[in-house]
Formats: sequence, C-alpha cells, structure tokens
Amino acid sequence: MWSDGGSDPGARGDGDVVLLREGPATTLARVSNPDRHPTEVTCDGREDGRHGPVVLPSRDVPLGGPRAMLVRRSLPHRDRSLIGAWCFVDHYGPADVTATGGMVVPGHPHTGLQTVSWLFSGEIEHRDTTGAHAIVRPGEVNLMTAGRGIAHSEYSTPATTTLHGAQLWVALPEAHRFAEPGFEHYAPPVVEVDGARVLVFLGSLLGQVSPVSMHTELVGAEVTLAAGASLDIGVDAGHEHGLLCDTGTVSVGPATAKPGEIVFVPTGASSITVEAGDEPTRLLLLGGAPLGEQIVMWWNFIGRSHDEIVDFRERWQQARETRGGGEHGDYGPFPQAWATTLPAPELPNLRLRSRG
Repeated sequence: MWSDGGSDPGARGDGDVVLLREGPATTLARVSNPDRHPTEVTCDGREDGRHGPVVLPSRDVPLGGPRAMLVRRSLPHRDRSLIGAWCFVDHYGPADVTATGGMVVPGHPHTGLQTVSWLFSGEIEHRDTTGAHAIVRPGEVNLMTAGRGIAHSEYSTPATTTLHGAQLWVALPEAHRFAEPGFEHYAPPVVEVDGARVLVFLGSLLGQVSPVSMHTELVGAEVTLAAGASLDIGVDAGHEHGLLCDTGTVSVGPATAKPGEIVFVPTGASSITVEAGDEPTRLLLLGGAPLGEQIVMWWNFIGRSHDEIVDFRERWQQARETRGGGEHGDYGPFPQAWATTLPAPELPNLRLRSRG
C-alpha cells in the first residue's frame, strides 16, 4: 500500500538505509519510507525476543506532502526484521483528513509480497492492474498478492472524515514469489471469546478460519478487550507472534505496548495471555512460521538480490512510459482512472544486501 512519495506524487521519498548486524555480518537494506531525512541505525541483535516477550517501539514517519499524515512504523525494526513472514507494519490514525489530506497514493508497483489492508475507521478506494476495484472498509480485509509484479493505487474516499488503520506486508517465500498477481476481499464474522471481541482475517485462531489465500503459515486477527480484561489465546508454538497495540495498552507478561508498538513473542509459546490496561484495548495479533529466507527489501520491492531490485525498478520506469502496455507490461495494464503514477526513487550508491 505505502509508497515513497506518500501523498505527494512529486516527492522523491528517500528511503531508510538500515544496517542490520547479526553476529559478525552486517546486512544493508533499504525499506520503503517517505522520510526526507532518514536516520541510519546499527543493529546488534539485542532485545530481539529470543528469551521472552519484548516491545518493539515504533517511530513516526510522515507520508509525504505539506500536510503529511504521520504513521507509526514498528516493523521492520532495528532489533527485528520479520515476524514470521510479516515484514512491514504501519499503524496510523485516528487522523482528521481535513488536516492531513487523507490518503493519496497514486499508482505504484510491488513485487514479491502480499499487502494486507485493515481499517478501524474510514474508507479507502483501491485499484490495481489485475482490474480489481474495491473499497476497503473497517473490519474487512483486502489482500493483494503482488507476486511477479502488480501496481495499485489507494485514495481515501470523499465520505471519509477520520482515517485509522494498519498497513501490513507479507514477504512471499521463494517457491511462490513469482506467483500470478491477485486480489481478495473477506469480511470475517465477529465472535465473542471469553468476553473479547475477535475477528480472524488470516489463518486460523480461536476456532475461526479465514479462507484468504496464503503462501506461508500465517495468522492475523483483531482482538478487543474491556478495560482490565485478559484473554488466553492458544497459538502454534512453532510460530512467532507480534501483538500490535491500536488503542489502550497491551501487556504480555512484563512487556507492555502502547498504540503503534508491538509486543513480540518468540517461538515456543503454545498460549499467549493478553492483558488490557485501565481502558478498553484493541490489538492486531500477527503471527506465522519463521520465513527462514533472506530477502532484499527496497522501496516497494522485495527480491533476493541487488540486481533483481535494479531490474524491478527499471521495468517499472519503463512501464510508466507505456502505461503498462507493450513489451514493458510486467506490472499489468494501468487503470484508465490513473492520471499519474509514482516514479521509483534513485537507488543508493551501494549494493543492497539481504536480511531476514
């Protein structure tokens, strides 16, 4: 969903250059980030959750333009690149669209990933190069599979006054990263579990199963708790989990997250007890089997090498010249409604290296 340039189609959108140090090796990656002056971060693997739940703090990132909407980005984090195959987590709002301008993200490309859009309030109009045209609404998941290549746009609707939600990316494994692009929509039922309100939009949890297509073992659910309440959630002990706090505070053992932050729970736990603070709490539970693969993540592309990213970028620039037609139609034909698309930023003067 997100793209460098954010709500300003002309913004260049320099991305983060992040040094991820794991043992003796230093990994260099670039992630999609509209920060004008991103900081460089060196990671030493501390507080990575290998011994129990830890909090992954978020940082504010402006989504371009003079009235930039701030989002809270908690993944990728300097202490953790992935949670299962989840590789990107942005939390935003509640934002008054009269002040921020709402979401204005023209056509832009993706490869090697799935985008998962989840709203708490507001509406977003989605168009992509498979021909899909849909409205993202609260409590309904829109999942777009980029696979070998797709382009899409997202704009908040005129009726939207407050925008509030999360944008999530899933890295596709090697066996499926060149899959055919596609789009799915699902409105999960609301169920009551021990006093908690639960919507399971990916995978299976608490007796609920989502039909949405996945290429790795994943789970995604919205959970709402009353003030001071707790919920025991049975999970797969072979999965990693992240609990993204939306409202209130979320505690797992000694780890407590506030809105935009994630409580990371490593593999080995067959049950997670989630506790709300002194006010009603809403969270997203995101989990999955460890991906076990190295990825190169730059701008809106996920690949496996620097050269692959260079090729994805060049093909997008060429596709923009023909609106996705002719020999450069790798990302599919552009919707007629698109008056503009986002150019890819310049690559850094160094070779991108893998992480994961």
